[in-house]
Amino acid sequence: MKSELERQTEELEQTLQKQLELLKKESEDWVKVGGAVLAGALLVFAVVQLKKKKSSRKTDKVLEVLQREGLLDKDLEKKITKSEKATFWPGIGQRLLIAGLALAKEKYLKDLFNADQTETFEKGQ
Repeated sequence: MKSELERQTEELEQTLQKQLELLKKESEDWVKVGGAVLAGALLVFAVVQLKKKKSSRKTDKVLEVLQREGLLDKDLEKKITKSEKATFWPGIGQRLLIAGLALAKEKYLKDLFNADQTETFEKGQ
């Protein structure tokens, strides 16, 4: 009885060790993927920040020149400093919608027409 319990304990420990090794191997892949995604996100963030800074400097220079010339009023300043609302995501959303519709068309319209033909064939017999 005691030797059987010891054998079961050893088997459980070996199983646990194998599971831990497998988990470590799988987690290494996920860490690599996560690291690549994080690096990409940081790169995109840095590029966006640099672009904003450059745009902001240009806007500040234009405002300064207009103010020196005495042509700057509240409405003009508001128009110049107003941020643009165009983004990257609506274009992607439209493309995904079109791709989804095309996929649905391929997948379901074939079945729809095949079902109609099958029903017509069955009625004819």
